[in-house]
Amino acid sequence: MNSYFADMHIHIGRDMYNKPVKITASNSLTLTNILMESSRNKGIDLIGVIDCHSPAVQQEIIQLIRNGAAYELTDGGIRFEKVTLLPGSEIEIYDENCNGPIHVLCYFPTLSSIGAFSEWLSKRMKNITLSSQRYYGTAKELQFKVKELNGLFIPAHVFTPFKSLYGKGVKQTMQEVFDPDLIDGIELGLSSDTSMADQIKELHNFTYVSNSDAHSLAKIAREYQEIAMEEPSFKEFNWALHKVDGREIIRNYGMNPQLGKYHTTVCSNCLTKVPNSIAECPECGSRKIIKGVFDRIQELKGDVKNNRHRPPYQYQVPLEYLPKLGPKTFQKLLDHFGTEMNVIHHVSLEQLIEVIPEKLAHSIIQLREGKLKIHAGGGGRYGSIGTP
Repeated sequence: MNSYFADMHIHIGRDMYNKPVKITASNSLTLTNILMESSRNKGIDLIGVIDCHSPAVQQEIIQLIRNGAAYELTDGGIRFEKVTLLPGSEIEIYDENCNGPIHVLCYFPTLSSIGAFSEWLSKRMKNITLSSQRYYGTAKELQFKVKELNGLFIPAHVFTPFKSLYGKGVKQTMQEVFDPDLIDGIELGLSSDTSMADQIKELHNFTYVSNSDAHSLAKIAREYQEIAMEEPSFKEFNWALHKVDGREIIRNYGMNPQLGKYHTTVCSNCLTKVPNSIAECPECGSRKIIKGVFDRIQELKGDVKNNRHRPPYQYQVPLEYLPKLGPKTFQKLLDHFGTEMNVIHHVSLEQLIEVIPEKLAHSIIQLREGKLKIHAGGGGRYGSIGTP
């Protein structure tokens, strides 16, 4: 069995015609740029691009295949250089069973299956060309269609205050919205980790995935996982989610939840941290309070501990988060050591010191070991890091 890195939640900013796909994403975040960045600079082996329901994105994949730059794998997925792409779609659900809009991730093994899904979805969505659009139908109907097309279904960033399964203040169970038997995994999101999620009993039987939700090239692999598979393909990823024949998530890598922009409860007007129970900000008087993920989980958690073995959750940040590591230094590291994954996981302190200042080299080792100092974020503002 081999070990591979995977980031399964990457957005597209612009399609091949320079038309917007994810409005809030970077213009440089095109499909081809994502593939090149993942393969050449990041060192990620498997990626999920979750705007592939857009017809123009599918056309770009077809063009890459016709030009000989990519090809479809027998076990599902599209190989480009050293990275495998799983075509996916992020969709917004808001049916009568939801307390608020919920985002979900759907992945498909082939171009023909994502194409069939897009055709079906276009009759239930106002604008098939854009990302994360509202789907008009029930969550279970969507699940049934995904499974009919041999796809995978994963609720996205399940604890964030907006557009998630548990984000709203009203208690909502998974069974009210979804068919749990048709869920393949749970995405944790940037403001939670394994131990936080495992306080929710109904999540105990699911595999957790940690992904970047990248809106720019630099944010690819800010969260990811290491997976034991024979090769990076759709079938192997599916088997890893369900722990088949030794395939499994070995380790989740993610930012300390305190770095997430919705970790603590804050006033959305002045960003003052406030107690969860407060209705009005003591600083500015605003009643617009954004409940943090930590406090939301405290409301939902039960007393039952999960006895299932979980892979370790390693706190980590991308190299760009390190103070005093600028673009020139980052490029110097890539020139010497190949990929960001290689720098973060494998290059020794002695090798780093030969290329960059010793203090910065120590920071990279501290990053690798999860020893960086954290200043918590909240209310839409990310936390920050320093050195011990």
